[in-house]
Amino acid sequence: MDRRTFVKSSAIAAAGFTILPSGSLFANVTGKARLGYIGVGARGMSHIAEGALRDDVEIVAICDTQEHSLNICREFLAKKGRPAAKEYTGSADAYKKLLERNDIDAVIIATPWQFHYEQSIDGMKAGKYVGCEVIAGLTVDEHWDIVKTSEKTGIPYMTLENVCYRRDVMAALNMVRQGLFGELIHLEGGYQHNLRDVLFNDGKGKYGGKGVEFGPKALSEAQWRTQFNIDRDGDLYPTHGAGPVMNYIDINHGNRFTSLVSFSSKARGLSTYIEELAPGHPNAKINYKNGDVTTTMINCANGETVMLSHDTHLPRPYSLGFRVQGTKGVWMDVNQSVYIEHQAKKDDVWDPAKEWFEKYDHPLWKKHDAEAAGAGHGGMDWFVFNAFVEAVKQKKQTPIDVYDSVTMSVIAPLSTQSVKEGNKTLEFPDFTKGKWQNRKSTFALDDSGF
Repeated sequence: MDRRTFVKSSAIAAAGFTILPSGSLFANVTGKARLGYIGVGARGMSHIAEGALRDDVEIVAICDTQEHSLNICREFLAKKGRPAAKEYTGSADAYKKLLERNDIDAVIIATPWQFHYEQSIDGMKAGKYVGCEVIAGLTVDEHWDIVKTSEKTGIPYMTLENVCYRRDVMAALNMVRQGLFGELIHLEGGYQHNLRDVLFNDGKGKYGGKGVEFGPKALSEAQWRTQFNIDRDGDLYPTHGAGPVMNYIDINHGNRFTSLVSFSSKARGLSTYIEELAPGHPNAKINYKNGDVTTTMINCANGETVMLSHDTHLPRPYSLGFRVQGTKGVWMDVNQSVYIEHQAKKDDVWDPAKEWFEKYDHPLWKKHDAEAAGAGHGGMDWFVFNAFVEAVKQKKQTPIDVYDSVTMSVIAPLSTQSVKEGNKTLEFPDFTKGKWQNRKSTFALDDSGF
């Protein structure tokens, strides 16, 4: 299957500040994106797999502290006939040696959340484009630092939020832009996903097992992600819902989030799960601070309301809970339905969303469907990786820029603060410092690859 993409060179297009490439960005004459990977565990390997399928990507170097992950990556690259990548390991600071290389244009960061901030800052200071998995930082101040560093260095930062590229999400975006829903009034999204067998395992299998261990006794995300559910109460993972919603209502591009308040339920799900699997196990007695369902409400400058939900501790089918509601109609992904007034088959009766989304399939998906076939998460991993790589190759601003990246991510620490302070309504930071009023959206306006 040919999944290679060839593009014409183009001038740097900045959004909100000027990109001033330095160091390795000017050294590249290969026409390829030369990548370094910081973190090659489960998520990092997904990005490795995407890179290995393209002849416009060089996987130059990889970094991880676990030999198990490095070995999997090493064997994968050999199996795919790719050159061996230079490996960096031995300590949490090993990535800094990777950043010293002059033959790397960009880094993809897929480490545990607590490392993203420092690694991203160091990456930009080293002159590398940064594509970082969610979330950007653990505090509001860390998010501001990322913005200031990107502005000071002129280096783009992109959160690799793949759901922005999900096929139904982009079809709905196409419908929004064509006015099918009318003026938007209320939007919803979130992360409604039973993660109990992600947060706990038996130390032998990563996902899908019935183990009750986390931390050093476990594998993969259970080694680190579970601890956040012990220590923090709030929306720990807001970007899957917030990213698409931001595109629907032009957040940071003529609109902005103005205030936020969060509410968190009691926490019973994780303890109940462990007690059922292993009665009397000490992990069932831990005080998991994170409520089973966190609900966040956000106001917008243009009058819309947004509701986000974080629901990962209870038995439930997967859903991101999208709702796009305007003066002419509504889409709800839970029941996979659309209703457009005066265009629906019957008044006040849902139409199957599939019929509308096939008609209004986004141009990006129409053009690149075959290339994305087989990629992770239903193909959307190809699109977010492709967008980042094309920006790197063309020395352009990334389609999800630093302002958009930190806006969707900062909801996590703001939510935690709101819950901690008795469901206090907080002012939402304006990372653009007023530039949102005149910034134009550049996200997926056509089939150009972005």
